[in-house]
Amino acid sequence: MTVASPPPESSAAADVVENALLGGKLRLLQPAQGYRAGMDAALLAAALPAGPKDRVLEAGCGAGAVLMQIAARCPDTRLTGVERDSTAAGLARRNAALNVMDDRVEIITGDVANGFATLDRPPFDWAVSNPPFFDDETTLRAPAPAKRGAWIADDGLEVWTDFLTRGVRDGGGIVVIHRADRLADLLALLGKRCGSFVIRPVQPFADQPAKRVLVRARKGGRAPLRLLPALILHDRSGAKHAPEAEAILRGEAGLAW
Repeated sequence: MTVASPPPESSAAADVVENALLGGKLRLLQPAQGYRAGMDAALLAAALPAGPKDRVLEAGCGAGAVLMQIAARCPDTRLTGVERDSTAAGLARRNAALNVMDDRVEIITGDVANGFATLDRPPFDWAVSNPPFFDDETTLRAPAPAKRGAWIADDGLEVWTDFLTRGVRDGGGIVVIHRADRLADLLALLGKRCGSFVIRPVQPFADQPAKRVLVRARKGGRAPLRLLPALILHDRSGAKHAPEAEAILRGEAGLAW
């Protein structure tokens, strides 16, 4: 199956707000209503150790928050985002142009469920994703229609992990952020083709359980799994974020592996 040319951008794309990211280094247009990227996108982008000239693929790029932050952090990378929602894909293209990154950021309107082969692209050096958190919407209060695509994986998490693992070359890397309670699922699904796992839990406070996990893997990797110390987002000092998290959000530091 060949990916069709992107459809015209919806008029709904005009109903947007502009946010500053990475301490004002980056401008991002996002929907005024519905899903808007935040901490998860910032952590995923900061967790990618892409090298010069690396090619990076994002599954489910939305309005491009992760891609734009990776592009700002790694100026010599080339990036491709896949997004099934034409309005979100249109916003991602606008964001690439707004930040003068459209010469190295490509947005494809396509569905992860159709498989990596439909992109007609060679495998990438890295693939990243913040997959929808839930496979079954009966397990939670139904999300607002505008947020449903970001919360519900209609075809299940396995479709996403299959896309990611087929989307990278042998020895290529994958970085995913997801709910901490789905860590076992992620390891089992990615483990079909990947190894050399590195896991970093993300805790709201030092005395609270992790709610997110960042998982890095290598296609064909055989190194032992490494479980790193948690990233703590907040402390009790009254500051909005703990120092390490604040430095990441401002673009002053990456996420240490």
